[in-house]
Amino acid sequence: MIIDKIKNISNYKNIPTHVIEFVTRVMHNVELGRHDLQNADYANVETYMTKNLSDARFEGHKNYIDIQILLSGKEKIYYKSIEGLTVAEPYNSSRDIVFFADEVSGSDFVTLDGTNFMMIYPHEAHAPQVVSESISTVKKVVVKVKV
Repeated sequence: MIIDKIKNISNYKNIPTHVIEFVTRVMHNVELGRHDLQNADYANVETYMTKNLSDARFEGHKNYIDIQILLSGKEKIYYKSIEGLTVAEPYNSSRDIVFFADEVSGSDFVTLDGTNFMMIYPHEAHAPQVVSESISTVKKVVVKVKV
């Protein structure tokens, strides 16, 4: 997992150049929806209401690394290793996602606020979209980098 300021994203040589270029551009008025990049990499730009911690659940991916960045608003993303977690919904290969039954509260978290990003690897579970201060609308980009 990498948690850092967006201004430092180009320091990470394992992030493809086309992803860094997209992230740099995306900070300025990007349309909602899917944006195909290169080499099976893509980005989803979405807007939604944050949710209560009690409604959050851990998820994981096998084929993609997530780079999550808020474009507006604030949210918490909880995280932990997938090792030892209990599968609630089996892996769905068409969506590249598995959901876990384990309690999210009490886990470590990062607050995304538009100045930082979180890069989540396949061996890490995360519970995104959690309210930070009060339930609010956020706009987020999730870049999916093929492993």
